[in-house]
Amino acid sequence: QVQLVESGGGLVQAGGSLRLSCAASGDTFSKYAMAWFRQAPGKEREFVARVSSGGIGTYYINSVKGRFTIGRDNAKNTVYLQMNSLKPEDTAVYYCAAGFTGGSFSTISSWRSWGQGTQVTVSS
Repeated sequence: QVQLVESGGGLVQAGGSLRLSCAASGDTFSKYAMAWFRQAPGKEREFVARVSSGGIGTYYINSVKGRFTIGRDNAKNTVYLQMNSLKPEDTAVYYCAAGFTGGSFSTISSWRSWGQGTQVTVSS
């Protein structure tokens, strides 16, 4: 089973950018589709973006399309989330996930491995 560690969160003003990273270890990273989820205070964890194992196929929720980009470097066992034009409503703890088990990739229970999360705070 893969272990995941996120980094790159922080405090940024609205309109700013952040790049999150998720480093994987413990298994063959290149065989895993990867995803980012987020959880805002008082809300359920929600799917943000997904990238296929080869890095070609991506999918985003509508609210981040055109602002966020998910990518991966299989040589570095790392998945990224480039976040531009950040809004206060993007404030959340961001989690990466691996080990898609089937079903809907936007469902939390469809992912087997999770990182500890990294806090992103966007001030207005």
